[in-house]
Amino acid sequence: MKIIKLLITNFLLLLGFWILLFDVQRLLFSVIHYDAFGKAGIRFPLIFIYSLRLDLATAGFLSALPLLFLLILKFHNHKWLKALFYFVFGIEVLAVSIIHSAEINAYFEWNHKLTSRVFMHLSNPDEVFRTADYSMTIFFSLFLIFEIVAAYFLIRKLLPPQRFTLVANNWKERSYLVLAFPLLIGFCLLFARGGWQQIPINIDSACFSKEHKINDLSINSTYFFGNSYFLYLKTDFKDILPSISPKKAEYFVQNLFDYDRNHNNYIIEDTKPNLVFVILESWTANAIGCLSNTKGATPNFDKMAKEGVLFSNIYATNTTSEIGNTSILAGYPGIPEVAISLYPEKHRKIKSINQILKPKGYTSSYTFAGDLKYGNIESFIVEHQFDKVLDEDNFPPGLEHGKLTYHDRDLFKFFLKEINQTKEPFMQCAFTGSTHSPFDYPKTGREKWTGTEADFMNAIQYSDKCISDFIKKAKKQKWYKNTVFVFVADHSHGSPEFPDPYSTKFFRIPILLYGEPILKSKRGSVYNNIGSQADLAATLLHQLRLNSNEIKFSKDLLSPDVKQFAFHATIRGYGFIDPKGSLLYNFDTKSYTENTFSKVDFIKSKSNSEALFLEYYRNFDGLDKK
Repeated sequence: MKIIKLLITNFLLLLGFWILLFDVQRLLFSVIHYDAFGKAGIRFPLIFIYSLRLDLATAGFLSALPLLFLLILKFHNHKWLKALFYFVFGIEVLAVSIIHSAEINAYFEWNHKLTSRVFMHLSNPDEVFRTADYSMTIFFSLFLIFEIVAAYFLIRKLLPPQRFTLVANNWKERSYLVLAFPLLIGFCLLFARGGWQQIPINIDSACFSKEHKINDLSINSTYFFGNSYFLYLKTDFKDILPSISPKKAEYFVQNLFDYDRNHNNYIIEDTKPNLVFVILESWTANAIGCLSNTKGATPNFDKMAKEGVLFSNIYATNTTSEIGNTSILAGYPGIPEVAISLYPEKHRKIKSINQILKPKGYTSSYTFAGDLKYGNIESFIVEHQFDKVLDEDNFPPGLEHGKLTYHDRDLFKFFLKEINQTKEPFMQCAFTGSTHSPFDYPKTGREKWTGTEADFMNAIQYSDKCISDFIKKAKKQKWYKNTVFVFVADHSHGSPEFPDPYSTKFFRIPILLYGEPILKSKRGSVYNNIGSQADLAATLLHQLRLNSNEIKFSKDLLSPDVKQFAFHATIRGYGFIDPKGSLLYNFDTKSYTENTFSKVDFIKSKSNSEALFLEYYRNFDGLDKK
């Protein structure tokens, strides 16, 4: 029985190793992201208590394969078997350390744990390295080395080679070992599912605080990432789709999109105007002076807002550029866990604004000062019949290139030249880049922002100046008098006011229409109707006296009786806003992490949000079957 006791002891030490390593990772995270530690305060020790169940579940998963080698080593303790055990163990340690080190780095920009979103980036590794500045790469390497060294010392302490010297020498001991193995594997599985209860453990078991950073510390990074990975691979949405019936969902959605589509509330003259879209990378409304309490970063945009038409209650449909672009250009909603640009067989079935304008004689072009492969944006734009798609390869040599794109100053200079060579009427699009991490725009020495999101705020100040210079030069061009400029963000970003993506207010973005074709009586107007990027398409098309019926899920924000609401996908969930409140639903906790509705209004809003999610998904799922 001595050898059985040793096997069980080794198994318990194996579990203990993982739990200790996870706690070392938490401590490292707390040091690097000290604000999370500060938010925890005297509750910091509770993190190690509430995290234990999920840590044990993760340890159960990770211990199963090494346990097999521990058993084999009780039959034969050959050197190559020990080496194989440490090799397999080392691979697991390396994977766990890479996940956590990447999470520490990504958290600076994302403000949330590492998710399946990383696979979208990894499909274009060049974009990852260009987005990350040198310090991020260095720190990632340092974090990884620290965690591997810490794991090495834990292994040497808990599972040194001398623990494998005892070998079963007779059939009785070997029989005990064979019988003990399935029992121990059973314990691994039991730990992995979190116990005997009917519903297996999930990440909500580690959540105990209203402060998301404290919960992020408590939730096991490897478990969270693994869970996200399986969701990434999963195509069956049955576990996250709401239980509302399709017939009921269709009824609610039809009601939401039932409004007067033939109104005469026009703000743009009937002159068949040119359209110039400026898609603003990460421009959150919460950093814009005329839309928030954060003043001083966007003086030029604020001035233009007084001369144009501003929509002040607009929400991004998701958190990434590829989804923002499809919502802006094709009026398609954001759907949790999917991006339609990654499914060519589906996105080919939806119409974009430029495709509707093309029969009216419009030419179209899309310009980006970086690489458009990320998120399959380039494929989406090309397949939606833009006449020209220009990226960094089309820019002239000799320009200063940031890690991700050419700077906004050079983007707008190139863009202006492209417009000047285009036949009217046209739809021209430019996608800015200087406000994307790592914010390596040309420094002027006038950067004034410090503290929370300082790098981003200084970058938006630079971008604001570039926009002003572009408009000043555009005013001198012959096409200017018949051109409407459309400024809209691709998605939101952390700001000093709302740094974290765990509230509906975080998702608010600007839409500004500007230019001579706007009726003088409407200039300086601010429309407070609640909507999203996806509503821009129907709104613009009606102002151009065109039908928007082909863009099913886009509503006209200027219709007098349009329903005010916005739906957006979030990190592992979705959100809904209307004039009576807002809510956020999380798939993992299966609960509402935000709800500002009254009890009576919540019932209706819950039904509306569930109906929209189901109808959006059903439409997405059926696109390639049409």
